[in-house]
Amino acid sequence: MNQLIEKRKKEIKCSPGREVSGNAYYVSDSGCDAFDGKTPDTPIKTLEKLLDLPIKEGDSVLFCRGSLFRGEVSVVSGVFYGAYGEGEKPKFYGWSENLANASLWEEVHRGIWKYKKEIFDVGTLVFNDGEKVSRKLIPSYINGRFVCRDDESKAFEIKEGMTENLDIYWHYEKTFVEGVSKGESFPVPEVRNTKGELYLRCDEGNPGKIFSSIEAVVRQIAFNVTNKNNVTVDNLCLKYYCFGVQGAGNIKGLSVTNCEIGWIGGNIQHYDGTDPNFPEGRRGSVTRYGNGVEIYGGCDGYKVENCHIYQSYDAGITHQVNAPRKFEMKNISYKNNIIEKCVYGIEYFLDILPGGEDSFMENVEIEGNIIKDTGFGWGQQRHNKETPAAIKSWSYKNPAKKFVIKNNIFDTSAYRLLHLVAEKDEYCPTLSGNTYIQNSGGMLGQYGGNEGKEPDIIIFDKDAKENICKIFSDENAEVLTK
Repeated sequence: MNQLIEKRKKEIKCSPGREVSGNAYYVSDSGCDAFDGKTPDTPIKTLEKLLDLPIKEGDSVLFCRGSLFRGEVSVVSGVFYGAYGEGEKPKFYGWSENLANASLWEEVHRGIWKYKKEIFDVGTLVFNDGEKVSRKLIPSYINGRFVCRDDESKAFEIKEGMTENLDIYWHYEKTFVEGVSKGESFPVPEVRNTKGELYLRCDEGNPGKIFSSIEAVVRQIAFNVTNKNNVTVDNLCLKYYCFGVQGAGNIKGLSVTNCEIGWIGGNIQHYDGTDPNFPEGRRGSVTRYGNGVEIYGGCDGYKVENCHIYQSYDAGITHQVNAPRKFEMKNISYKNNIIEKCVYGIEYFLDILPGGEDSFMENVEIEGNIIKDTGFGWGQQRHNKETPAAIKSWSYKNPAKKFVIKNNIFDTSAYRLLHLVAEKDEYCPTLSGNTYIQNSGGMLGQYGGNEGKEPDIIIFDKDAKENICKIFSDENAEVLTK
C-alpha cells in the first residue's frame, strides 16, 4: 500500500502541464512588475500585479515552476491557472513571510513571544515543513471579555493560559458584531478580514532562532472562486491557507487537477452561536473551519482529480450547504486523489432548511481515491474528536440520486471509516469495488436512511466483510484488517 501511495504521489508531483489557448500571462518570483507578462521572458513578479492585467475569459495565467508566491490570487471567470517551465510546482503560501526570523519576535512574558506585526487569524503554525505544529488556544468571548472555554467564570490570561510549548493565541478585539449565544445577544469580535496579535510560547528561546521555517496558516483563500464560473486550477502547490480553493453560491465548471494542497484551516470562522460540541451546552461558541477544496452551495460540473491533499483541519474535498432555498449540486467528480491525515477525507452534506425543500444532489462520482489515516492529522486538536471519517455525510437529509462510490481505498480512520447517512435509504450512495482497511475492533461506520432511527455504528471485526456486503451493499469489496 505504501508503495502504491508513493508511486501516486510521485505521479501527481510530476504531472505535466497542459496546452493552453487564448492569451497567456506569465508570473515568476524572479520577474518584474514593469514587464507586460505576455511571454515567459517577460513575466510579472507579484500576485497583486495580476489585478492590473486585462485578463478575461478564455485566457490563461501561468506561474513559473520553482517559484514561491504569498497571498491570495484574484480569480477571473473562465480562466485557466496553471504552471510553466521546469521543476517543482509553483508554491502559494498564505502569509506574506516566513516567521523564522529572530527580529520578528519579542518576548512579552517569560517564554511567551509576540509576533511584531499584525496578522490574520492563525489556525496553527507549522515548523520546519511539518516537523512540529502549534496548539491553538481559543477562549470564548462573552459579555465583553475573553473567558476560559472550560470555565466561563474565569477570564483568559495569556500567561496562565499558554501552558504547553508551541501554544499559540491570536488576539483581536477592535471591531464587533452582534452575536447570539443560547438566546442571549452581545457583541463578539468580528474576525473577517481583520488582523490581530499573535502570541507563541517557545520554551527554547526566540522561535526565529530555533526554527528554520515557521509558516502561519492564515485566514485567507488561495483561490476564491465565489461567483466565478469555469475556472481551472492545475498543477499548483497551495499551502498554509484557510482554504486552498473555495467558493460559495452557485458555481459552474470548477476544475482542480494535479495540485498539492496541504496544511489547511483551523481558523476562527466566528465567535457567535452556540457550539454543540464544546463546552457542552455552554455559551460563547468559537467555530473553526477550513477545507482543501470546497464549494458551499450549488454546483454543476465540479471536478477534483489527481490531487494530493493532506493535513486539513476539516475536509480534504467537500461540497456542502445548509439550504435555505433551492440548491442543485450535480455533475461532481472526485477521482484519483490521495487524501491523507485530514479529519474528513471527502465530506458532503445537503441540510434542508425551510425554503430549500427542492434541493438535491445528482450524478456524483467518487472513484479511485486513496483516503488514508483519517483523523490522525493535526486537525484532531479539535474538541469534537469523534467525527472523523474517510467519507463524511453527517446525518442530514442529503437527497441524492446517481451517487456512486467505487474503486476507492479507505485506509484506516481514527473513528468511522465511512459515515454515509441520509433521510432515506434511496438517497445513500451506491458502493462498488472499494477496499476497506481498518484496525481490528475499530469502526466500519454507518450506512442507511435515518427517517425511522439513526443507523447503527458497525464495528470492524471478523464480520466486517459480511457487513460490508450486507449493509453497505459493496459485494465486490476487498477487506483488510490491521
